[in-house]
Amino acid sequence: MKMVLTRIVLTLRKFQQWLVAQLTFGLLNALKIFPADPAIRFADQAARLIGPKLWRHKLMLTNLRNAFPEKSEAECQDIAVASWGHMGRLAAEYVFLDRLFDFQPEQVKPGRVEVTGIPIFADLRDNPRPFIVFTAHTGNFELLPVAGKAFGLEVMVLFRPPNNPYIAEKVFAFRSSRMGQLVPSHAGSSFALARRLEAGGGVGVLVDQKFRKGLPTNFFGRPVKTNPLLAKLVRQFNADVYPARCIRLPGNRFRLEIEPKIELPRDAKGNLDVQGTAQVLNNKVESWVREYPEQWLWYHDRWHIKKTVGE
Repeated sequence: MKMVLTRIVLTLRKFQQWLVAQLTFGLLNALKIFPADPAIRFADQAARLIGPKLWRHKLMLTNLRNAFPEKSEAECQDIAVASWGHMGRLAAEYVFLDRLFDFQPEQVKPGRVEVTGIPIFADLRDNPRPFIVFTAHTGNFELLPVAGKAFGLEVMVLFRPPNNPYIAEKVFAFRSSRMGQLVPSHAGSSFALARRLEAGGGVGVLVDQKFRKGLPTNFFGRPVKTNPLLAKLVRQFNADVYPARCIRLPGNRFRLEIEPKIELPRDAKGNLDVQGTAQVLNNKVESWVREYPEQWLWYHDRWHIKKTVGE
């Protein structure tokens, strides 16, 4: 009897995941009927309307109050609502990703996407060596690996698949054709990244994800656990490390930035300081978020406080 109930529960869960996936695909496919700009604006407004009614809005406000104690309640509310809008945009932009990246180095009139740091892209492409590009959940971070592939820069990208297996399958197929080689985040993913670096190639990672077990660090002055993977890979392969980000601009435009190589902390013997490196990554992401706070995903439970906020 217990086995029968377990099968029923698993079947119902599977059906629920399938149904959510179909509804998600249906909504996104409906956006394709419209031109990109009005569809993106609609998604922005819809998310601003719906988001504040969800329980995650409380988590966003708590995160904002903790990160910006100097800001008023009204300012935190404004950032939270704008952040919902950017999440709506991110979903809609996913549908139009092929059309959004229109950057051409020789074009005179600016397009939808502008890129800074082109000499760095070219150097990494023309002078192969182990390197790591890191970014965060700011702007449309999905455009960065698309840009890398457009510049002929092959980067192995570590990504976390959605929890819904039906959505994960679609997302993986979509990303693979546009972003180069992808590695789903799981127990063996670090070995794939290590092999890539050992062969003199490059990898790309997001460094602002929640991590239950990791290095004790600070983010906006509050304690967080940070994944030590990037620092350990640098220590093992002496890889260069480059920050990169996407910034949303007015008029549904974007600026992609890859910054110069960063210097990482080392001890008196020249060995990489793994914990110090993790803190350097957090400091860089924090500087980005402070510059454009509405473009970061504040609903993300980076500080692992969801249980204290309540649903």
